[in-house]
Amino acid sequence: MREEKIYLKNNDGSEIVLWKFSPLLELNGQNVLLTHGTFSNKKVLNGIVEYLTHRKYTCWLFEWRNHGNSKLCNLNFDFETIAFQEFNTVFKYLFDDCNLRNISCITHSGGGICLTISLIKYPDFKDKINSITIFACQAFGARINTLNYLKILIGKYSSMILGKVPGRKIGGEEDESYYLMRQWFNWNLEKKFKGKSGIDYQQRMKNIKVPILSVYGGGDNFIAPRKGCEQFIKSFENKNNKLLFCSKHTGYIENYSHSRILHSRNAEKEIYPKVINWIREKNTAANK
Repeated sequence: MREEKIYLKNNDGSEIVLWKFSPLLELNGQNVLLTHGTFSNKKVLNGIVEYLTHRKYTCWLFEWRNHGNSKLCNLNFDFETIAFQEFNTVFKYLFDDCNLRNISCITHSGGGICLTISLIKYPDFKDKINSITIFACQAFGARINTLNYLKILIGKYSSMILGKVPGRKIGGEEDESYYLMRQWFNWNLEKKFKGKSGIDYQQRMKNIKVPILSVYGGGDNFIAPRKGCEQFIKSFENKNNKLLFCSKHTGYIENYSHSRILHSRNAEKEIYPKVINWIREKNTAANK
């Protein structure tokens, strides 16, 4: 596949990298926008990008500020910043500068939270998205038991003291600031998905009628547990949305963890085909 590195500037002056991955030979005219979540960068998406480009899709993948190849930014930022700045910048570039008529979206974890917030803030973009696939994504449902509650509480106050969550020490690709993670901690502790201005995102999720496939794993018991993912997708109140719970109990090879649900050979073997079928089905429906 061909790889192109594009620098884009956000309205607040920060710069991010948007990667364009194109098939070497024939294109099918379909475009997919992807982004990662917290503690990660484009590496978590390499497998599915390769899978899609081999099937003639053009993939656009952006890395958040301070992540991967995007430039370091000294500004404090959180999930709402990524939603209001990065997603807005990338959508405008794809639709206005590249003249794409429509796209499909794939996100992992916090990337799905940011996309949700962005589409609530900028509803005009919804009409140009044929489908969304969110891997291991929830915003207010991690507190499913006392143990998880204590983990979130300890995570919040220990990261407040350190000023960050040391993601690299726990197997991630990136560290995250307390400023960013504070939102996730509070949303899950309070079981409320509200912005800094007081806007109730959970209440407004029902205004997003783009069909969404939620993919989550049986081995993800803390960051995106089954109950939390199901609560999140249910809040969209869209009968066209679909749940894909990937565990041994439901016939899959393994109980997928938060990372392996997207980035593993087994995921490529038995999950990617279901995702591409979802994209094809919704692209066909949108073009009728």
